[in-house]
Amino acid sequence: MSTAVASKKITPAKIKTMKGAASLVALTAYTKPMASLLDPYVDLILVGDSLGMVAYGFDSTLPVTLTMMINHGTAVVNGANKACVVVDMPFASYQESVQQAYRNAAKLLIETGAQAVKIEGGLEMVETVEFLSQRGIPVMPHIGLRPQHARVTGYKAQGRNPDELALLLKQAQAFENAGAFALLVEAVFENAGREITRSVSIPTIGIGASPQCDGQILVTEDILGLFSDFTPKFVKQYVDLSTSMRQVFAQYEKEVRSGQFPSPQHCFGIKSAGTR
Repeated sequence: MSTAVASKKITPAKIKTMKGAASLVALTAYTKPMASLLDPYVDLILVGDSLGMVAYGFDSTLPVTLTMMINHGTAVVNGANKACVVVDMPFASYQESVQQAYRNAAKLLIETGAQAVKIEGGLEMVETVEFLSQRGIPVMPHIGLRPQHARVTGYKAQGRNPDELALLLKQAQAFENAGAFALLVEAVFENAGREITRSVSIPTIGIGASPQCDGQILVTEDILGLFSDFTPKFVKQYVDLSTSMRQVFAQYEKEVRSGQFPSPQHCFGIKSAGTR
């Protein structure tokens, strides 16, 4: 990587300094083309294990493997010159022990070139975050609704009562103390997102949390309108690209079936009208 490119790169250390200073912009990507399109506009790109549902059609994130995350993480890093790239640790790749977590996180960062990893968890993961952080692996913990735990907890917003809020605050503060550079907060009641943000000195990045979070993230395919089967309450669809794409596909089908495409201008060795 050239010095010019490297100097523009947003690092986890830079993200950490953005607490309260600016609204962090983050989106997901799983491929180089998408990462290249996002890169000029975002501070952070998350290669989320949501790719299991978005790219592979799984009904949850659980079947996603470390190999999948490495492959997609590599593609995204190749398309991101500026944004900080964070890659999810998939289910069962870090929970067994701190040694397992370090081994797999190091493999992920070495093979992809990403800047940091994200792990889901509560207080049981604090030791892991500390272990990784002390050994040079930047970590962004994920609290609130945790999709990898959904078969136990269900898909429901967190922080709905004082006990849940107290636990979220305890988790957030413990992760900060363990060395996390930022915190992803998913699907919590707005007051919980606000209180979590106030309680820590590292940036919070919300997805269905609060406008008061230090940053916001959404799944890119959701904001582009590429999925209509299920749209979470916290998603804002900025455009319906699926309709435009279907129109393009229909036009292509029509032209191929009728013989309109390819025309001479799309063929080698044939002069189209107006050429010499």
